[in-house]
Amino acid sequence: TFCVIFDYLLHSGKIAVASVGAKKASRQDYKQYYDLVEGLTIASGLPMPELYIMNSPQINAFASGRDPKHAVICVTDGALEKLDKRELEGVLAHEMSHIANYDMKYMTLVAVMVGMIAIASEIFLRSLWFKSDGENKHVALIVIGILLAILAPIVVQLVQMAISRKREFMADASGVKFTRYPQGLIGALKKIQKENYVEKKVSKAVAPLFFSNPFKNLASTHPPLDERIRILENM
Repeated sequence: TFCVIFDYLLHSGKIAVASVGAKKASRQDYKQYYDLVEGLTIASGLPMPELYIMNSPQINAFASGRDPKHAVICVTDGALEKLDKRELEGVLAHEMSHIANYDMKYMTLVAVMVGMIAIASEIFLRSLWFKSDGENKHVALIVIGILLAILAPIVVQLVQMAISRKREFMADASGVKFTRYPQGLIGALKKIQKENYVEKKVSKAVAPLFFSNPFKNLASTHPPLDERIRILENM
């Protein structure tokens, strides 16, 4: 298990772009994309990430990678087509902030914690089941073990969602510091609000990486768009 976790951390960027079928963006075909990211590397002091394109009409993007030197940024066709230059810059600045804050590694470790707690709960439950005192099982402890096995992962996942939302707010704020123009990011979020397209080819494991929730459901790792816009408008 730990070998799998280590391998995922080591190659997280490549795994993320492969999972959504993204292709590497060429400078010749996507000059503005490259120019904007290069400008943001100067503003942020970060190295240049590898740039990818995902085939999707939805306005979205994500960043991944174990550290800034091995980072990738991926944007959808929809983002490139529907956002103007300042709005696209705002979205890219948000993703550069995730890279600067090591958010991918952080959220991966939180996900590992969720898995470890689930495994620990199951081991505890199994150990109680096989313990016996004559014919009497430790019924009360087994019931507690069952409750722990069910509730512990749910509680930790709720904590994970809360942490993820907080880091989205932080990435919005840091992104504005890079561009010094909150209206770009605000404009992108408002355009996303008007979209009805729901992404179908994104794994739920990758969904938390995205700029906005690709599934648009209530149990989201992302804060509500209205709240993100309101905070940005008050900056």
